[in-house]
Amino acid sequence: MADFYAEPQTRESVALHPEILEKVEVIFSGWGAPRMDRAFLDAAPNLKAVFYGAGTIGYFVTEDFWSRGIVVTGASEINAQPVAEYTLGTILLGLKNFWGLSVGVRDGLGWGDHTRMVPGGFRSRVSLISCGMIARRLLAFLKPFDIECLVYDPFLSEAEAAYLGVRLCSLDEAFQEGDVVSLHAPDKPETWGMITGRHFRQMKKGAYFINTARPRIIRQDELIDVLKVRPDIQVILDVSEPEPLPLDSPLLGFRNVTVTPHIAGSLGPECGRLGEFMVEEFRRYLAGEPLRGGISRERAALLA
Repeated sequence: MADFYAEPQTRESVALHPEILEKVEVIFSGWGAPRMDRAFLDAAPNLKAVFYGAGTIGYFVTEDFWSRGIVVTGASEINAQPVAEYTLGTILLGLKNFWGLSVGVRDGLGWGDHTRMVPGGFRSRVSLISCGMIARRLLAFLKPFDIECLVYDPFLSEAEAAYLGVRLCSLDEAFQEGDVVSLHAPDKPETWGMITGRHFRQMKKGAYFINTARPRIIRQDELIDVLKVRPDIQVILDVSEPEPLPLDSPLLGFRNVTVTPHIAGSLGPECGRLGEFMVEEFRRYLAGEPLRGGISRERAALLA
């Protein structure tokens, strides 16, 4: 095992002093990892493995990285936990029209006849867009509730859908039928802009849309246009373009839009879970055991 010989670095400090990489065999990193291109790898000729205690690896791995056979393991599966927790809480509150009714109370509407705007948790429908690690963990969280789950995912088979206890649907059906629609699609060129204004216009009266994925999957300008004529729908955005939103953003002017500052993933003490997982992975690596979060070039192509 290589000796510890350097304090924690940033991508900037490594770029200024690439010689620090000369004897590196293992790198532990998280969000903000340096791009591991040919120049970086030439400076790190002994690099054998990267332990990435965060989500997507797409921004730092390169063809040169894969061609050198470097092992990489990530914590996407572990980081899925808090995102699924955030989404579960938001779904349950959305089914009670928590945000819409709280604004109404503040506006002086009192209690009134609001029951028609509350689907509740009895045989309501939740639509999930994509069925990756976060969505699957969320489905496990939703199992105790009397809620029907619909999934749009062109890569999910009927057999797997039956195993998960969900009903496959088209993208249009997900928006037309869901009391809550939750976006979990990967951030890929193929998914950029796939959620359009047409989808938002199809939403049920009083339905909720939640985005904890990436902002460019939705056409934000088209969402804004729909919000101008659909004050009944509620939108919860944990991601936006740009981040943070400028104070004059139209999104911040809608009373039926709630924006949170990208908090669904691991924050503060939750990051300890990612660190513990990387330590476990390193022990498995040293013992020659399969890595639970190991990522191949083929698997990386499917991840966000």
